[in-house]
Amino acid sequence: MFLDLLWKLSRPLLFSLDAERAHRLVVGSLGTAPRLSQGMLSALAGPPAASQAVTLGPLTLAGPLGLAAGLDKDGEAIEVWSSLGFGFVEVGTVTAHPQQGNPQPRLFRLKGESGLINRMGFNNHGSAALAETMRALREAGRWPNVPVGANIGKSKITPLEDAVADYLTSLKRLDGLVEYFTVNVSSPNTPGLRQLQSAEPLKALLGAVVPAASAPVMVKFAPDLSDEDLASAVEVAIESGCCAIIATNTTNSRPGTTGRTGEGGGLSGAPLWPLARQRIGQILDIAGGRIPIVGVGGIRSPEQAAELLELGCAAVQLYSGMIFEGPGLISRINHGLQQA
Repeated sequence: MFLDLLWKLSRPLLFSLDAERAHRLVVGSLGTAPRLSQGMLSALAGPPAASQAVTLGPLTLAGPLGLAAGLDKDGEAIEVWSSLGFGFVEVGTVTAHPQQGNPQPRLFRLKGESGLINRMGFNNHGSAALAETMRALREAGRWPNVPVGANIGKSKITPLEDAVADYLTSLKRLDGLVEYFTVNVSSPNTPGLRQLQSAEPLKALLGAVVPAASAPVMVKFAPDLSDEDLASAVEVAIESGCCAIIATNTTNSRPGTTGRTGEGGGLSGAPLWPLARQRIGQILDIAGGRIPIVGVGGIRSPEQAAELLELGCAAVQLYSGMIFEGPGLISRINHGLQQA
């Protein structure tokens, strides 16, 4: 595939740069020339087959493979991602207040393990800016033909006791502009955020957000919850009327050899797969078919995506796998799933 050849040629240059600088270079380039990028990628990759459309609660996805949050925080390339073959797209995490995030360096490649460690800290321009970007795309008739969701989180400066109002601010700004929301209570890089996964705070948060949204609401959980807390969180998500659970976010643990870096932050990519796979299985068992599950965490092959779908996930997402396997991974997974 020509896209894979382009990746092989460009990867050494990108990997010679600091990880965050390379990220900014790629996303910024796509956002600067979205129509050119869209045309080129459509010719080289293209959408999933029409037969691959799936339902996720009230949503119809163009295909079962979606872009996970974190790659396009501010929606710079919203109109481009579906050209790679993504059946749905999630931008963010975005917060009510613009914030710079944690000090750099804060994104690290684990080349030998095909993993990433990040402690970005929800760096983004804020939900008001994202709303402006989305509104302009819609008014210009440039909105993609796949569902686009906004992943919303808590601003760092907002105390936990005011978290509900903070999430609602972002939701109200973006409501009517996106096809779904994801409530992020599981990033390890905002102090105290994961406390919102506990039953009572989660119940208060989802109990306010879900009825306030005109679009379906999902919630994303960490793989580091205890079995008891995970079971409670799943029950709260179901009782609150969430349309799906996304599992899992990055991990604070360091499986395998990843501890050698000594860097704090959330681990994603290939080293996360065994833990994510195990936790996704647990969540599917707890949910018992009462709520759809979107599987994410370390996917980098058609076989892994198929394994999660066969396990019972309604759809899957990826981000880090594309960093190491290249953008052609999306077409390879779509093709592999179609042949399965």
